[in-house]
Amino acid sequence: MENQAYKIHIIGAGVSGLVAAKVLEDHGFCPLIIEATDRVGGRVKTDNVDGYQLDHGFQVMLTSYPAAQKYLNYEALALQHFLPGAAVFQNGKQKVLGDPLRDLSLLLPTLTSGIGSISDKMNILKLNLLLKKTALQDIFAKPEKTTYNYLVDFGFSEDMITTFFKPFFSGIFLENQLETSSRMFEFVYKMFGDGTAALPKAGMEAIPKQLKSNLKNTKFVFNTKVKSVEETKILLADGTELESDYTIIAAENSDLIRGNLTQKIAWKSCDALYFEVDSRVIDKKLIGLIADKNALINNIFYPTSLESVAAGAKELLSVTVVKAHNLNSEELQKQVEVELKQFCGIDHLRFLKHYCIPKALPKLANLKYEMQPADTRFSDAIFLAGDTQLNGSLNAAMLAGERAALGIVEVVKGN
Repeated sequence: MENQAYKIHIIGAGVSGLVAAKVLEDHGFCPLIIEATDRVGGRVKTDNVDGYQLDHGFQVMLTSYPAAQKYLNYEALALQHFLPGAAVFQNGKQKVLGDPLRDLSLLLPTLTSGIGSISDKMNILKLNLLLKKTALQDIFAKPEKTTYNYLVDFGFSEDMITTFFKPFFSGIFLENQLETSSRMFEFVYKMFGDGTAALPKAGMEAIPKQLKSNLKNTKFVFNTKVKSVEETKILLADGTELESDYTIIAAENSDLIRGNLTQKIAWKSCDALYFEVDSRVIDKKLIGLIADKNALINNIFYPTSLESVAAGAKELLSVTVVKAHNLNSEELQKQVEVELKQFCGIDHLRFLKHYCIPKALPKLANLKYEMQPADTRFSDAIFLAGDTQLNGSLNAAMLAGERAALGIVEVVKGN
């Protein structure tokens, strides 16, 4: 049987499903992707509102992700790079903390910031050196502890943890107690150190759009929900049955497979709010951290501090909330506006959009970096992809998609 004759379905047109399709195409297959929404991207999407690019939640791409380097054309994405640091808002003042070894303009503000002791700064150098020479696989082989305990054990002061690490990594991990695995902390910290944080000029959705544009023999069906998946067939929500030789589930699978006894994945949520403002209070290409334990806001950023395809008339401000709350959209907006003025001195806002993202990141334990193609095989004909298989990152989504596709390649070759 020729490879293109196999009926292979991929459920979910997110980054993982798109990479799976590319790998299958490279081995002569012609998959069909079924997507519940109207376009590719999954959790990586960008809207255009009043001339501004609004990502579905504040996201960045770390250029050092190995899988991203393999599957993306950075030049075509026209990546816009952040400076390696942050502006910290504390006690009504803005202080800048960064890596002056990578950008000299951060030297003086970092030295005069008053954030962290001499010991803290020595520990940062020590951590940088340690992770630079640690392989990614070795990071994920270490025993897990919470990120908070890791930082304490490493010798960082409570002030440094509270003022910098907690607000910075809360925005990445989407939880504000640093309970996330130390493996994820070391991985992300190493990735920041080995490359830069960046945004595509057209927004984060440019990433899945580029992946889709690389596909030549893959068909897409959009606005189509899958009800369940069985060994040789897929049942759609409208009652249609599709025959399938092999199926890759690159979306949440717990409700799709009948009799699936695997534990249902818990998810971390967040809120992203966008405002138009007249001017920026952060003059560099830096994320802003709110270092006040009583604040609802975690971080702010001006996407218009970077070049973008759709720039809008003024400045765009993104605000991220990771703390749990019981506020409706209007109440949350008002509270955010109060805190922006209180902590950052930002007022004269025009509200643009609120994204409530209930499934922003999977809450996982026993995090892994890598898996073998055979490990993605759920049953004879069903394979699992998505970042939930490894760790909550763009890199993991790509790797899991690649491995699930290679799992099918191995099975077909063995037949």
